[in-house]
Amino acid sequence: MSQLLRLKDIQATHRDLIGDDYYDPTGKTAYGAGEDKIGNIEGALVEDTTGRIRYLIVDAGGWFSSKEVLVPAGLARIVGDDVFFDSLTKNQVEAMEEYDHDYQYSYKEQAEKDRAAFVADTVPAEERVELKEEYYDAPNTLELLEERLTVNKDRIVAGLVKVGKHVVTEDREVNVELEEEHAHIERTNVDRPTDRRIGDADTETVEVQLEAERARVGKETYVTEEVNVGKTTERHTETIHETIQREELDVDRDGNIVDASGNVVERDGITADDVRAYRNK
Repeated sequence: MSQLLRLKDIQATHRDLIGDDYYDPTGKTAYGAGEDKIGNIEGALVEDTTGRIRYLIVDAGGWFSSKEVLVPAGLARIVGDDVFFDSLTKNQVEAMEEYDHDYQYSYKEQAEKDRAAFVADTVPAEERVELKEEYYDAPNTLELLEERLTVNKDRIVAGLVKVGKHVVTEDREVNVELEEEHAHIERTNVDRPTDRRIGDADTETVEVQLEAERARVGKETYVTEEVNVGKTTERHTETIHETIQREELDVDRDGNIVDASGNVVERDGITADDVRAYRNK
């Protein structure tokens, strides 16, 4: 039955077992399901017969006041200085036994405890996981990060058009032909006898009404023009300049990290910034 040894112990006493090309997650920030911050990676357990990392020691102080647990290494996703356990939930961690620094763990025994914890009755049905053998294989890939430009468009008010109307007063002349009547008196000389005596009757008068036309002016309103206000869309292209970064891995034929001059760089505690600093020398 293979035993599990702490990575830091092997580094000091059995370095020939793991060699120089291995990943040390100690000190990385740990995140659970939904990228909820759990705590930190306190170390790892390595199988004594193969030198492969099988468990990560996770300090779940973000979920519990104080609890360290062993999480199968294959559940981890390494991104830069962060370790993501995308399927690990608080209920699963609560069902797991607390890590004992003085206990001698075996791979087979601990795997059986894991399988029981991840399907425990206290874990909701939708969070239960049947652990497979590949869940105990440490991630052997390191994700290199790259920044990419994302361009969005916002709509803004670029102008405002108001259309109204006002009253304009102007004088107009209209010629109207009118008629009016004038008295026309015709006098004809007559020489005939009559029986009437002058002064025997009242004075007779003749009245004739004279008519005339008078102009009557009115006003009517007409629609003389219709105005429709619309808008058109014009497209133009803007060139946006921005500086982005990406990470590149420098290795030699033996898998060692090297600087720009080809010199091997110590990996313990090295960061991406350290690598870039060496490359730029």
